[in-house]
Amino acid sequence: MSTSAVARKDLVQELYLKEVKSYKAPERSADAHKGQVREFTQPPKPTAPSMPSSSEVASQLEAYTASEPDAPEKVSSSAEEDVTEQQDVNEYLKELQADVKVEAHH
Repeated sequence: MSTSAVARKDLVQELYLKEVKSYKAPERSADAHKGQVREFTQPPKPTAPSMPSSSEVASQLEAYTASEPDAPEKVSSSAEEDVTEQQDVNEYLKELQADVKVEAHH
């Protein structure tokens, strides 16, 4: 270990500390925050929801119970469609069971 390396380290450290100590932050004006910060405004107080009267609730319940639920439309399937679909399935199964012919590669 040489003494010049230690001297350089101290020299750099001393220069750094001197610059840090002599640094002065720029002055800020009192209006520096204008444009960066919005003024705070208190939100309005919430109002309580109004309670419906018992007669209104009763009429709404009666209307609800009187209404019929929406039922999905029934899909009508004819016998012909079922037969042709069954035939297609049977043909497909027969095709799968048939022996696969492998062509010789040259």
